[in-house]
Amino acid sequence: MKLIDYINSFDNVAVALSGGVDSSYLAYAAKKSGIPCKAYTVKSQFVPQFELEDAKKIAEFIGIPLEIIDINVLVHDDVMSNPSDRCYYCKHHVFTTISEHAKRDGFTVLCDGTNASDDVEDRPGMKAIAELSVKSPLRECNLTKSMIRDLAHQANLFTWNKPSYACLATRFQAGQRITGHDLEHIERAEGYLFSLGLSDFRVRLIGNTAKIQVPENQIAIVIKNRIEILIFFKSMFDDVVLDLEVRS
Repeated sequence: MKLIDYINSFDNVAVALSGGVDSSYLAYAAKKSGIPCKAYTVKSQFVPQFELEDAKKIAEFIGIPLEIIDINVLVHDDVMSNPSDRCYYCKHHVFTTISEHAKRDGFTVLCDGTNASDDVEDRPGMKAIAELSVKSPLRECNLTKSMIRDLAHQANLFTWNKPSYACLATRFQAGQRITGHDLEHIERAEGYLFSLGLSDFRVRLIGNTAKIQVPENQIAIVIKNRIEILIFFKSMFDDVVLDLEVRS
């Protein structure tokens, strides 16, 4: 089934908009469908500021109404204790809140940007989404990541070639407690690497050691700026290491 036809099978849709390519294209399709629609973006300690700004920009470009929902994830111990299935609890809290806001506004169907390339078996958060009856139109219409990027490009969405970006909680190894202090440090560290021209990277936290993971073709940038990176990072972390198992 074509995406627009799938969306038109509902009376209205609310879209969970993260600011990435998948949810951006879903919001675009919802607007193009002509049925009542609205986007909802979560502002939490797990979401870096640039993602929030991208969500605002893409919603304005598409012309879809947008509501920013403040969620304090730090109050949920089942999230901050960071068990291996942390994503399940986090998604449950977040999508329950989005659903409440959407229902208040009269929307009966909530959709997310899960696509056909996403490995449902390896994502505990998908269980929460299924339990809350959140629809995933991109996945239901068999649209893969590469297909969505092509379609977003054709639609002139600036997010079409944006690297995939997981929430800041994924920077912590399972079992290491997540704190607001550490989240702020990781966001600052990644923001600094962005300013050096790096992209599609991660700064992982192991204890208080920052592990930098970059694509192979960007290792030279890290080495070139090694001293500056060390000075900036050492104000926040005990040690700084470069992962030689590069991001693919």
